[in-house]
Amino acid sequence: MAKDTEYEAHAPLMSGDGVHEYGSVTDVVLDSSGSGSESDAESDVQDGVRRIGAVARTWSKWGLVVAYMSIFLMAFTVSLEGQVTYSLAAFAVSSFNNHSLLSTVYVVQGVVNAVIKPPMAKIADVFGRLEAFCISVFLCVLGYIQMSASQNVQTYASAQIFYSAGSTGLQILQQVFIADTSDFLNRALFSSLPDSPFLVTVWIGPAIAAAILANSSWRVGYAIWAVILPIAFLPLAMSLFLNGRKAERMGLLTKKRHDAVSSEDDSPHAIAKRLFHDLDVGGTLLLSAGLALILIPLTLVSRSPSGWHDPKLWLMILTGMVLLVLFPLWESRPNLAPHPLLPLQLLKSRTFCAGCALGFFYFAVFYIAVQPYFYSYLLVALNLPVSRAGPITQTFSFASTIAALLASLIIRRLSVPRPRPFILTGAVLYTVAIMILLHTRTRGASVASLFAAQTALGSGAGLMHVATQLVVQAAASTDIPHHGHGHAQQYVGVATASFLTLVQVGAAVGSAVSGAVWGRLVPGKLRAYLPEHVKGDAEKIYASVVVACSYAWGSPEREAIARSYQETITVLLWVALVACGPVLAMAMLLHIKQSLPMK
Repeated sequence: MAKDTEYEAHAPLMSGDGVHEYGSVTDVVLDSSGSGSESDAESDVQDGVRRIGAVARTWSKWGLVVAYMSIFLMAFTVSLEGQVTYSLAAFAVSSFNNHSLLSTVYVVQGVVNAVIKPPMAKIADVFGRLEAFCISVFLCVLGYIQMSASQNVQTYASAQIFYSAGSTGLQILQQVFIADTSDFLNRALFSSLPDSPFLVTVWIGPAIAAAILANSSWRVGYAIWAVILPIAFLPLAMSLFLNGRKAERMGLLTKKRHDAVSSEDDSPHAIAKRLFHDLDVGGTLLLSAGLALILIPLTLVSRSPSGWHDPKLWLMILTGMVLLVLFPLWESRPNLAPHPLLPLQLLKSRTFCAGCALGFFYFAVFYIAVQPYFYSYLLVALNLPVSRAGPITQTFSFASTIAALLASLIIRRLSVPRPRPFILTGAVLYTVAIMILLHTRTRGASVASLFAAQTALGSGAGLMHVATQLVVQAAASTDIPHHGHGHAQQYVGVATASFLTLVQVGAAVGSAVSGAVWGRLVPGKLRAYLPEHVKGDAEKIYASVVVACSYAWGSPEREAIARSYQETITVLLWVALVACGPVLAMAMLLHIKQSLPMK
């Protein structure tokens, strides 16, 4: 969804009537024979945007339908892979006797997911959609291979960098493609298309993971996607490639005029400088390094013999804080960041800030209450099998997808779209769900009550996410002063990318908090509750869910382990409930000056 929205003016609009014809702006962009403003307009359009504009002109109505079917196939593959590997992650890190570092893995994923969206969307604009898709698929495959072959948790965690960059790239590029080929009102519905496979994969993914663990190794569960994903990508790649060739044959793709560009501008140094500014490499590095240096030490503090007295951890945190302070200073300097990752003009909009803060906090709540350790809690403390624990945790994805689709359909049908009621309802439902989880965190909790809590949590998230994203996009158009044609559209894509970025930052923060709490409480509780003859194995039990589950259900050892897990999960849920306060506050602050734009 994060894209260079100057292309919005000449994109085909997919609606009930099929593909609409292009306006005169397209001719200005694609025709290099003119002069004056036409030539200037052409020189301002990046090659990737020019290419997708030409490719889109070669698509028939059914050709575009085939392209959307290809997007769905890609989304289904990525979704199924995510459901399968989610159930395998705990066993992967446990095989290295480092189950406690599971949250560190999620922090690495969260940091990469947070910063990769805007650069990947910009890569698609600079180099092209097909090229950006190929880069993302390659990074995913590289991550799969490294994870399946890893022999220690360090290699496994480093593989998350490639995997997270690739998978997040695919997600944002799918949204870029949808934004390229849909109008504003239809975008809410079409943007939910890549999420719809969750309705199926949420149920079959854990079953596939259980079958892999029963008949093979968790390594196979990662390696198979290195083959499946490229095959799933092939139809979309062929569609983009063949239509690109067709556009060239039709004369729709012409090279930029070079008579107005000096040879110095085409030198390697000038090209590298333009790419550095276009991608805002400096801002990206400051943000990603700052987040990593602050969040990762929080999950490692329990592993350090000195705990919080370890000077290395404090040095990392302080360095990260300095980098985050430098980030807005860098972004505010036009000579350093002419195309900033987060334009400071947007920060003047209360709605934009409240929407991004809402996304940050509700994702942080989820990653504190559910994502890193709730699955392990179900396996160890409630003695549920993988085939049952997986669907409970993944019900969140199922419910959120249903809620987002329903909200999108209702918003689409309203003559005057008003997403705010969906946000308020979602925030209240989300908070109630955390309360239900607190009520059902006892050993006697029924499976039905756990499913109900996850359903409420997912429904609240789905209602909030799709509606908040639309409000943030609207704020970029209505809350920011416009100076000239296209200025409003310029900020829509940047606002969307910023919102999705802060959502992922919230996930990273939530993972870091849960990792710090888990690492601080579980080891001490195990040493306190375990029978004397197994106290020496406390570290092994803490490091692996496999070892924890190896003790017979109902034995004194298993009871002590279950109690340690249960009490720690209770603390995490209380922290999550407190964090729901800002979720409710931000939901009430969200307000747009006028109705959402219809187009």
